Amino acid sequence: MEDNMKDRLKQLTIQLKDYNNKAHSQFVGRTRQEGYNVDFFGEVKPFADDVLRLVDEWKPLALEWVKRDHPKYVYPIQINDTYDNLTIISVTAFQKDTRRRRFLETIKSIDYVLESIEKQLS
Repeated sequence: MEDNMKDRLKQLTIQLKDYNNKAHSQFVGRTRQEGYNVDFFGEVKPFADDVLRLVDEWKPLALEWVKRDHPKYVYPIQINDTYDNLTIISVTAFQKDTRRRRFLETIKSIDYVLESIEKQLS
C-alpha cells in the first residue's frame, strides 16, 4: 500500500475516533438528560452524513491495508463491523431509547479497532 494511502487511512482513522468520542459525549452529556429534544435535520442528519462520508472512504482503504500488510490483531471482519457500528452509533447517539450499556460497549469496540489501526500505522 502506498504511503499516501496509508497517510490518508491514518487521517480518516483519527477523524473517526473523534466522531466516536463526539457520539459518546452526545449520548452521555445531552441525549440522556431530562428534557432533551433532538433536532433531526439540525443535529442528527448532519452528524450521520459526516460519519457516513468518512467511513465510506475509510472502509476500502482499511480493507486494502489489512489485505496487503497483515497487521496484528486487525481482521477484515473487524473493519466491516466497525463500519456498521459507526453508522449505527451516529444515529443512536441522539435517541433517548438507546440502551446505555449496549451503546457504550459499541463505542469501546469501535475505539479498540480504530486505536489498533492508528498505532500500527504510526
